[in-house]
Amino acid sequence: MPVTFQDILRAWPIVHRYLTRTPLYRYPLLSARCGFDAYVKHENHLPIGAFKVRGGVNLFASLSDKERRRGIITATRGNHGLSVAWASRAFGSRAVIYVPKGNNPEKNAIMEALGGEVHSHGRDFDEARAEAEARAINEGLKYVHVANTELLIAGVGTYAMEIAEDLPDADVVIVPMGGGSCIAGAVVALRTLRPNVKIIGVQAERAAALARSIESGKLETVESADTFADGLATRFAFELPFELIKDQVDEVVLVTEDEMREGVRLALETTHNVAEGAAAATYAAAMKIRHKLARKRVVIIHTGQNIDRDTLRWALGMYDA
Repeated sequence: MPVTFQDILRAWPIVHRYLTRTPLYRYPLLSARCGFDAYVKHENHLPIGAFKVRGGVNLFASLSDKERRRGIITATRGNHGLSVAWASRAFGSRAVIYVPKGNNPEKNAIMEALGGEVHSHGRDFDEARAEAEARAINEGLKYVHVANTELLIAGVGTYAMEIAEDLPDADVVIVPMGGGSCIAGAVVALRTLRPNVKIIGVQAERAAALARSIESGKLETVESADTFADGLATRFAFELPFELIKDQVDEVVLVTEDEMREGVRLALETTHNVAEGAAAATYAAAMKIRHKLARKRVVIIHTGQNIDRDTLRWALGMYDA
């Protein structure tokens, strides 16, 4: 079933029972650089440093006692895994998490510190996902897809409700697109609460499956997802987010690796917050199309801060990767 605004309303008290609402700040220096009123929604201030924990909480709150005892299995590049690990601990459950080989070691360590059972498999997220799906069938575990899961999207959508309350006269919201749960939650909430707000999706040029799907009107895949932005690195577009957003996103901006690298610097210089690649993509897109956005009230979604030390040093120009 598609996710509705009623699903987000049901998630609202659950999410806020476990998580505090995140701040929305206007930054003068960022505004001056961009040429518009730049507001940042700080999802990086949540306990795992990323927005996805909203969905994890909503998911685990909805599990049956039997499902909670057995736990769930999933695949991730990081933040989704952090989300289910954090939520599984909060609800006294179990999280089996597959990551690709060579995954962000700091994210792996945090998932394990939260009690997640982390397994490395495959060359990228999609191969890790296939292995997790196979194990779920073989062992009778509940598989949770990173994006094709209604409860995750409904929980995530609560951040957009907060924006609608805190800045009701926003003109534009800029949202990164990887698997699509973040922008799907925004679409469902904002098209109900603030139907005139412009929603701009951002994807990495090197992992543009969802952008291509929006353009063609059908699900697309790409050959590789070779981007330092972990949260955007999928070769597939997924059915549920695609169906929710395909006719609802006003514009899609593709950004390069260098533009996202500059986005990391821009976030740090103007807000003193660290941005991982997916979050940096929104800053990069804001700069890329700033002339279109002149004098508007623009919300940049700072989706996460979980960039590893070596990538951060590279992004800041301390050495070349």
